[in-house]
Amino acid sequence: MNMIDKAIENSMSYTEYRELIDRLRANNKTTGDNHSEDMLNYTDLNIARMNKWDKRFVLDADVQTLLKNIEKKETWIVLTEAWCGDAAHSVPVMSKMADASENIDLHLVLRDENLELMDKYLTNGGRSIPKLIRLDAETGEELSTWGPRPKESQDLFTRMKKEGFEKADINKDLQLWYARNSGKAIEQELAQMLSYQLT
Repeated sequence: MNMIDKAIENSMSYTEYRELIDRLRANNKTTGDNHSEDMLNYTDLNIARMNKWDKRFVLDADVQTLLKNIEKKETWIVLTEAWCGDAAHSVPVMSKMADASENIDLHLVLRDENLELMDKYLTNGGRSIPKLIRLDAETGEELSTWGPRPKESQDLFTRMKKEGFEKADINKDLQLWYARNSGKAIEQELAQMLSYQLT
């Protein structure tokens, strides 16, 4: 069994992912092996973020139309973890997009349980998540990838890191960016990726 098939076999739906996180937190744990207070606090923040996007985020009408017009079946594999702040904003949007199309099958997999796959999709040498891998469902051909964050927020991250900002300050500014953007950059970048494939 290749790593893609293995990942799909061990994958979760978005609902199952949320339920797993809730079960782990009820036992003072998160995904992965690090259950430190910091990681648990990150997970709690991310649960609140995902709850917000689940309730508030609505796909643009043109994106809904685009998703309904996808004719070939696609498999979306997303590498994620409960403690990842970027994933808490992106994965709910991906879930809503997959739900809006009969031809997108979303599979969430935990990064630290799929490191062989993760290491095929590094960002600047790092295991950055979330990472979306789009595949043709019939042939298994890779169509495109996305992640770990929209270009504007990635540019912000790169600039602040280059200027020597502390990790906590970078994360704070990234979270402010996500809150102000309201998921639209994620939606538009994924829609552009789909549009390119359909033309």
